[in-house]
Amino acid sequence: MDIRKRNTLYVVAITAVLVSFVTGGCGGSAKTAVPAKPEIKLDTSTTVGLLAEVFSPESIPVEGYSLVGGLRGTGSEECPEQIREYLEKYINRQLPGEKDVGQYISSPDTAVVHAFGFMPVTGSKGQKFDIKVAALPGTQTTSLEGGALLGVELFEGGKFGVSIKVLAKAQGTVYIDKIDNPQPDKKVGYILGGATVQSEYKINLALRQPDYKTASLIANRLNERFGGGTAKAVSPELVELKVPAKYAKQKQRFVSIAMATYLVDSPEVTKDRIAAFIKKLAVSEEKNQGEIALEAIGKDSLGKLATLLNSSNEKVRLRAGRCMLNMGSDQGLMVLREISMDKNAAGRIEAMDTITFAAGRNDAAALSRLLLRDENIDVVLAAYENLRKLDDVSIIQKQVGGIFYLEQISQTSIKAVFASRSGQPRIALLGGTLRCRDDIFVQSADGEITINSAPGQGYVTIMRKHPTRANIPPIQLRSSFELSDIIATLCESPVAKSESKVRTGLGVSYADVIAIVKLMCEKGAVNAQFRAGALPKID
Repeated sequence: MDIRKRNTLYVVAITAVLVSFVTGGCGGSAKTAVPAKPEIKLDTSTTVGLLAEVFSPESIPVEGYSLVGGLRGTGSEECPEQIREYLEKYINRQLPGEKDVGQYISSPDTAVVHAFGFMPVTGSKGQKFDIKVAALPGTQTTSLEGGALLGVELFEGGKFGVSIKVLAKAQGTVYIDKIDNPQPDKKVGYILGGATVQSEYKINLALRQPDYKTASLIANRLNERFGGGTAKAVSPELVELKVPAKYAKQKQRFVSIAMATYLVDSPEVTKDRIAAFIKKLAVSEEKNQGEIALEAIGKDSLGKLATLLNSSNEKVRLRAGRCMLNMGSDQGLMVLREISMDKNAAGRIEAMDTITFAAGRNDAAALSRLLLRDENIDVVLAAYENLRKLDDVSIIQKQVGGIFYLEQISQTSIKAVFASRSGQPRIALLGGTLRCRDDIFVQSADGEITINSAPGQGYVTIMRKHPTRANIPPIQLRSSFELSDIIATLCESPVAKSESKVRTGLGVSYADVIAIVKLMCEKGAVNAQFRAGALPKID
């Protein structure tokens, strides 16, 4: 969905709540008859979701304006006056005493950009997310390649120049993808994992019919079900939610469960509900509704859920096991583990992810380490990702060039290279030491980088031409045949001549190195599969 359209829908939702504030407490003379509020009647079908709606969306559109610097004459001096005025104040705050701010903004080595993305509402303070940057239309900027976002304040979408609340901040190297398109639009790029949430964003439930008694009833019921401090009635209109620790990695799931929680309860009613939702989970197409409702009911549903663990339907077993594991049942863990290990199961990765989110750390890490040796590359990569989330010692990591991480995982039987295109930039080498064969010639799409080794040469020659000045001789460095060494030689920053007679690297960007590593794998220079992660979905 277009970010402006999505922002409009978000504003409409807020306006609807504000209208309820106004109509409930403003205007009218003393003589005007005020109709009595109809009493809210609760029955056994009343859920939290029937009386309230989630006030916070899953994500909030954010945007801001800033500069991309470090360009080689591909920027422009054009900048709308309002944005120029803001940038001058912003830069002066960041760099007190800077005298040539206006000249810096007008330099052809900088470009004014619009930064935008979606901040996760369920994210915690300090959480990272991706944003997109685009040169302003109508300017002479031709490329953001090789540049870095100098820092940007991100406001709620559509509120730039109006709102004073900074929701997130971002900075980092501009990533222009060349994996899917060797000839990309260089006026648009991403800052991968470069934005940081500035404060915890509260999840609120907005009552459809404001009433403090009802708000308190909702809060009390959620505290009873999920533990004290989960919910707080802050006004007749709003109930504030705090995600329990056990759902810290499944925040959106917790919101769904909270909305499915019933307010009126009794043993007989609960028994009937469980029977109805077990049937829905077992035979209906609305399996998700049954699963969420049973988890909302809680441990009373464990007995009946256990009867579904032997179902011939894998989806039923997976959902029942996930529901039980989230309620602390080892039976749920066992069936999810079985599905993860079953080479013919369609839900292997889903089951494994659930164990990573909901099981104990040792159980989750042991399973993922075991699945590193699987024959399915998708399962192996999922196991690797889960071990990263668990900060497991099986992943050896080092930073390259100060801009990305090179990770090595030796336990896999599959030899593969994985490059991320969302979140922290990283290249993972799976399958022990990956080596390049001799007698190779690989060149980047633009001809700037060449990797060459003649038969029997004993080393790899890596050459980089100057990106803008053809009269400058190419720089050549040597590397061993290990792919990790080739990547480091390509990407480490060159050492100034005054500091050393030897250059440590060629300063190649993350975008360029993953594109050329992909070529090396495709041409057989490295005997490994290449996989790239998905690009951020920001439109």
